[in-house]
Amino acid sequence: MRKLTKKYYFSVEGETEKWYLDWLQDLINNSDASCKVSFNSKVEKDPVKYVKGLSIQGKTTVFHFYDYESNESDYQKQFEKVMDRMREAENLGKTIKYQFGYSNFTFDLWIVLHKADCNGMLTDRSKYLEKINSAYSEKFETMGKYKTRDNFAGCLAKLTLDDVCNAVKRSEKIMRSNKELYNLMSYKKFSYYRENPSLEVGTIIGRHNHRWYSQRMWRYVILKKLSC
Repeated sequence: MRKLTKKYYFSVEGETEKWYLDWLQDLINNSDASCKVSFNSKVEKDPVKYVKGLSIQGKTTVFHFYDYESNESDYQKQFEKVMDRMREAENLGKTIKYQFGYSNFTFDLWIVLHKADCNGMLTDRSKYLEKINSAYSEKFETMGKYKTRDNFAGCLAKLTLDDVCNAVKRSEKIMRSNKELYNLMSYKKFSYYRENPSLEVGTIIGRHNHRWYSQRMWRYVILKKLSC
């Protein structure tokens, strides 16, 4: 029987997010998952530009991956500008709904969570290098070296769908803890925590919205069952 292919749309901040989604798509489609996926992903920091380039019909959910890199004023303004642009994109007449897959500090947190817990607050986003090296048994000297295409691909090659599920579990644990400890911020109807670690990438990868969950799409895609 020919498998159903489900299409998903992502605008992402950087190349590592794009490479990760390409890898995840291939991993899923080469597994015995009950359906196939097609990720329309593009490195585009501006949600409006991404949506203007889409040719779609009907209601469509788009996911935006972006980092909350600092509580400093300039970074906060940029973060809010991204949320402004997601709202603008929703008003372009294309029946778009944006979901915000932010990471605090960075997407590197999500990569670490595939192999290890990362629950403690960090003082700087550069501190993820030590976490990456430990989790993946590597010796990258700088974040720049880790983020070269070949080195990043080498890390992904060490992962399985089980690791993806473990990352979802670890991210959910982080967010449950944050709910008890911190105030959830809201801007233009998007929610986030100013404190690190926090992230919604795991929510998108693991559970998504109620429509996907009720169709039992994503959890089947990950491990052919609802519980990871």
